[in-house]
Amino acid sequence: MKDEDGSIRLDQIDLRILACLQANARVTNQELADAVGLSPSPCLQRVKRLEKAGVITSYHASIDLAKVCRHVDVIAAVTLNSHGLEDFQIFETMVEEMRYVVECTKVSGPIDYLVRFVCPDIASYQMLSDELLRLGPKIGNLSSYIVLKSSKPYRGVAFDDLVSPTPRGVPTRPTARSGK
Repeated sequence: MKDEDGSIRLDQIDLRILACLQANARVTNQELADAVGLSPSPCLQRVKRLEKAGVITSYHASIDLAKVCRHVDVIAAVTLNSHGLEDFQIFETMVEEMRYVVECTKVSGPIDYLVRFVCPDIASYQMLSDELLRLGPKIGNLSSYIVLKSSKPYRGVAFDDLVSPTPRGVPTRPTARSGK
């Protein structure tokens, strides 16, 4: 079940299960089983195994927030002045406790973190950014970017290419440029 490096071994049926659940987590076990070519019982056993192994960590609903309420979506690029392990931990703990932070990702390069805020209004974001600057572990720079439109929201990953990548430079599908 697990490889030498501790990762779980997935076969093509597991990958199809993950792709189906990623597209529609509300699919019934019967519909999932039909989609991946299994009977319901073995399909459910595989889903439970994937959950137990931590491959499936949760199920989510994708909500069109613009239809629910007014809000402002801001992505902030944050650079810390000091790069000690404790500085990163203090920052991450602080951000974890902030109500309107929906995502925080540590990145490499000239910035340290990308932090996504979804706030009721710009004044709420302003208050949070001021709090970060005032209380954070000596934040060197905080650049804010208001999201105007998401042209391609996150809808999952392409398991086929990630789990069984093609050699570099070999396209998996014909490109528009090649005309094939």
